[in-house]
Amino acid sequence: MLKTTANPMRFIRDHRFKLFVALSRTPHGLLDMTTPCFAACLWLGGLPPLPVLLLGIVTVFAGYTAVYALNDVVDYRVDQEKLRQADCRVRTGTEDIDAALVRHPMAQGLLRFREGLFWSAAWAAVALVGAYLLNPVCAWIFIGGCLLEATYCLLLKVSPMRIFINGIVKTLGAVAAVFAVDPHPSGLFLATLFFMLFFWEVGGQNIPNDSSDMDEDIQLNAKTVPVRFGLDFSSFAAVVTLGAAVLLTLVLFSLSRARFSAIDYLVVLSLGIWLLIMPAAEFRRNPTQVSAMRLFNRASWYPPALFSITALRILFLA
Repeated sequence: MLKTTANPMRFIRDHRFKLFVALSRTPHGLLDMTTPCFAACLWLGGLPPLPVLLLGIVTVFAGYTAVYALNDVVDYRVDQEKLRQADCRVRTGTEDIDAALVRHPMAQGLLRFREGLFWSAAWAAVALVGAYLLNPVCAWIFIGGCLLEATYCLLLKVSPMRIFINGIVKTLGAVAAVFAVDPHPSGLFLATLFFMLFFWEVGGQNIPNDSSDMDEDIQLNAKTVPVRFGLDFSSFAAVVTLGAAVLLTLVLFSLSRARFSAIDYLVVLSLGIWLLIMPAAEFRRNPTQVSAMRLFNRASWYPPALFSITALRILFLA
């Protein structure tokens, strides 16, 4: 007889908690959460005051957890339709960081819809309160991000131009983080941050992720860039946008209040080439769903890498 645990109720609770974690795509979300941390520290050139730091960490976690779960809440019916497709693969494991635990747990019937809705709403409430306490501007940015994320999901079968909405959504956490630590930041810094993250999201996340889902999306009649324009165009767009992201990253570091050495810039450039340009070039040479997923997974580590460089400079090398 299979023995699972000495405490069956604890076993059930632990596994249900993992389903909620999967709903919010927390393994991937944790990587994305380094983006606002990176943006705030880079602009300040140091760490914010301890109360702001602690409140900011809680708010960032709550906000990203809520928005990622919101995606599955809004897409609930579409995800069910996707899973009903005869040759749709339910991805789990490590081939896709975005589905490292269970993909679409609500659509699979592992969580009830109302449970997922409550999970997303509860974390959204925490994030909204935290954002308002940091700076009311942050609260409005969070509300706008939630509305844009819902709009992005609803446009799945309408237009591939929804990719621009997705790019905007992914910038908002970092922009809000800058306002959380400075109510009057540099407009040039914000603009550079916005477009750097926008191009990273478009070329390193949205296009490769949609490319890896292309077969499913064709069956769903989804309007994505790969479905509408093909993998050849998508791979070209990924190379161009990620090249722009790498160049803008160098500009962004030059606008920081921290002082970075020539070696720092060389490291930043090298990471951009390794995490973005090289897998994008592979995707361009061999535009397949497999190479697209490799690009997605590698590019997901770009914000944590930039945060690590910034943190090392601030904490140890300043």
